[in-house]
Amino acid sequence: MSKRLCVVLLLLWCPVLQAERPPNVVFFLVDDLGQRDIGCYGSTFYETRAVDALARDGMKFDNAYATCHVCSPSRASILTGKYPARLQLTDWLGGRPERDYETLHSAQRVRALPAEEITLAETLRRHGYATANFGKAHLNRDPTTYGFNEAITGWVRSYYYPFSPQYTRKLPAKNGDYFTDKLTDAAIDFIERHQHQPFFVHLEHFAVHDPIQGRKDLVQKYERKLATLPESDGPEFVLEANPDSAAITPEQLQSLMVGDEQAAHQAARVWWVKQRQDNVQFAAMVEAVDESLGRIRTRLKQLELADNTIIVFTGDNGGMAASNQYRGVGHPRQELDSRFSTSNLPLRGAKGWNYEGGIRVPLIVHWPGQIRPDSVSDAIVTGTDYYPTLLQMLGLPLLPEQHVDGRSFVAALRAKPYERGPVFWHFPHYSNHGYQSPNGAVRDGRYKLIEYFENGTVQLFDLNADAGERVDLADREPEQVLRLRQQLHDWRAAVGASMPARKTEESRRKRLAP
Repeated sequence: MSKRLCVVLLLLWCPVLQAERPPNVVFFLVDDLGQRDIGCYGSTFYETRAVDALARDGMKFDNAYATCHVCSPSRASILTGKYPARLQLTDWLGGRPERDYETLHSAQRVRALPAEEITLAETLRRHGYATANFGKAHLNRDPTTYGFNEAITGWVRSYYYPFSPQYTRKLPAKNGDYFTDKLTDAAIDFIERHQHQPFFVHLEHFAVHDPIQGRKDLVQKYERKLATLPESDGPEFVLEANPDSAAITPEQLQSLMVGDEQAAHQAARVWWVKQRQDNVQFAAMVEAVDESLGRIRTRLKQLELADNTIIVFTGDNGGMAASNQYRGVGHPRQELDSRFSTSNLPLRGAKGWNYEGGIRVPLIVHWPGQIRPDSVSDAIVTGTDYYPTLLQMLGLPLLPEQHVDGRSFVAALRAKPYERGPVFWHFPHYSNHGYQSPNGAVRDGRYKLIEYFENGTVQLFDLNADAGERVDLADREPEQVLRLRQQLHDWRAAVGASMPARKTEESRRKRLAP
């Protein structure tokens, strides 16, 4: 065979090889990003051109959930396909210490994601993928333990260099550099170095988690924008009470609002929740993350990889509308902007709560050539579901004994009938973000029930009619309460969920013993 004929045959064969190459995956996970922090989900203050463009090119999900309202459990579910309750990893790592005023002891929990879990990263690596983890892994072990070839992860103390000691060696930066931008540089560098093999990039942006610190040029942009907007109607903050405590009258609530004292709020179990999207620092953080997505998509296109790369864009829990640790509101605007990031309205609540504002997240999936562009799904999906869904999208065998709680939603991506079944939450702890009782929840179809563990109080909502969870139907629809409560109890038994214990004098002494 002549050399010329060999060259012709090779050229003819190359497109076939390229077409048969498995798709790449970029999983773009944003910390503390509420569903309503994105333009295509309704934000009019934050500007998210790149995310909105991704939605136009892919499918937007209106009923996507995190498996927990705080970070570590949610992230563990994405990588394992298991509910936090099954993993016994039900709080952020290392967790909030108990307080004397609390009625219950926090449930027992593991202190790291078990190393024996066969994660999504490990499975993809076994199938020839280069795997990398950038940003906030927060599972208390080096991500290379869980199947990542490379990892640049850690906690951020400042979004301006120096970011924190963990990043000093692995993330090159200099004075003036902004963390979100540098993390994006690292992800793009990995893509460039592995452009000739399939890759899985798990980009876990630390943004938009506090410290609430926007990039300076974007902060100035939003300061100018805010100055042009009319004065907002309604309160900037409201007090939310613990549903598991004695009811508070409107007069008592008004007195607590005027007084704004931590001791009084702790006694009454009330917490401030932000009601407006007007934080210029936070807006700048959101847009910096949006720019990150835009930069990655641009580089994929330049490398001729865009048509063979799946992108999943989502958040790990709802927006921080309720402050981290107790913070009053009688302070200058700059100080308030450092304490409360956003508003989740019309969704109720915030990060740290099992109301929709704490658990409903944005989800956009871009699967080139497989999804009708600019489509919207009302399918209910949750964090356990990405593992089997991505395996099916990639044409890889499922691992049902591993992603035991996950359900593939490929049918929904193809706009075919899809019914996931109920989704569950379990948080047997007290949160940093409120005085609410430890609780669990279940959503089955249109109905959602929350059960609180101090006094057994339940709330029932019809989310199709009342996504803001303002009308408690528990007294009006007792049959639904019985059905969902039993469903929740049966699920807790099935996954071996750890429950909090009521404090006694003896148990308090044991906890305080050296």
